[in-house]
Amino acid sequence: MKLTKLFGVVLALTFISWVSKEESKKEHLTAKTVVTKTPFKFGVWITANAKRSNEEYAQEFEKYKSAGIDEVLINTGTDPKLLKRLVPIAKQKGLKVHAWIMAMNRPGDSIALQHPDWYAVSKEGKSCFDTRPYVDYYQWLCPTRKESRNHILGLVEELAKVDGIESVHLDYIRFPDIFLPIGLLPKYNLVQEVELPQFDFCYCDVCIKEFEKIHHKNPKNSHNTSIDMEWKNFRLNAIKAVVDDAYKIVHKYNKNLTAAVFPYPEMADHMVRQRWDKWNIDEVYPMIYHGFYNEEVDWVGYATKQGVTDLKGKQTKINTGVYLPAFKSGEELKEAILLAKENGARGVTFFDGPALTADQLKTIKETKASLK
Repeated sequence: MKLTKLFGVVLALTFISWVSKEESKKEHLTAKTVVTKTPFKFGVWITANAKRSNEEYAQEFEKYKSAGIDEVLINTGTDPKLLKRLVPIAKQKGLKVHAWIMAMNRPGDSIALQHPDWYAVSKEGKSCFDTRPYVDYYQWLCPTRKESRNHILGLVEELAKVDGIESVHLDYIRFPDIFLPIGLLPKYNLVQEVELPQFDFCYCDVCIKEFEKIHHKNPKNSHNTSIDMEWKNFRLNAIKAVVDDAYKIVHKYNKNLTAAVFPYPEMADHMVRQRWDKWNIDEVYPMIYHGFYNEEVDWVGYATKQGVTDLKGKQTKINTGVYLPAFKSGEELKEAILLAKENGARGVTFFDGPALTADQLKTIKETKASLK
């Protein structure tokens, strides 16, 4: 009897062990089936023109798709009607579409121009409404003033409503450049070794008032605003607040939020008051334009890695942006693409689509084929 019981116990334990192993196998197989390799994607930024025909756009989109490009980020001048027209043409060619919007910098915005008080003000006390830093198209709105930020968010919402887009893609989601890329300084005959007051924004009445509420001091009275961390963080947070609100809006319409940003967070913080690793955002497209900074092609890998490292632990993905005229050959472009991939980017986006040469299109196609 004891032997019979013992045999029964052993049999039961053997069965339990077998069931446990089978369940473990199932879980392992299930886990394997869930894990899918994310394809490395290519994109182009383009600016649309309502005067061009659908046939012209169909040809342009076909050119991109046949070269292995997966998505187009389209600037329609914040025109949802034009965007609605172009989305089905691009999708028919197999391209995903992002609605690219100039956010804080709104050159020629007919609504904003009716409200001079909406514009960012420099430390010199001059408004972007009529005194523009660097170039005439720099017409920056204040991110703190309720009316100007709501205007921007309203434009974001209208684009988010368009069926078929992947994301609303924010550009110029920052302050005007406190420091230009070093390679561009000769173009403007400038030396920028310290923060210059004519390029330091926003000192409008609303920003000063809101800052004083929190910190009980006026930055205009600061001995050195360049080392006043509270004042810098106030402006970083003003941009973050716009991004975070935009994120809620676009997700309400089941779209993603993406943005073109400066090369990596510490650099963006220093140059344009933009700390994108702290934003609520789905993907960022850092513009790693090595030629602007007098860097070599390998800097594309370095800057990509910096951004990927700063985003560690977050869901935000990186797509490396590259500037086509900076590449001397197809081999250099291929090197940049591979460096971006090796350093953690999920794709590469080219500025801009119309600038792509036949040689570059060939390089992109061949490089994509080699990555499969």
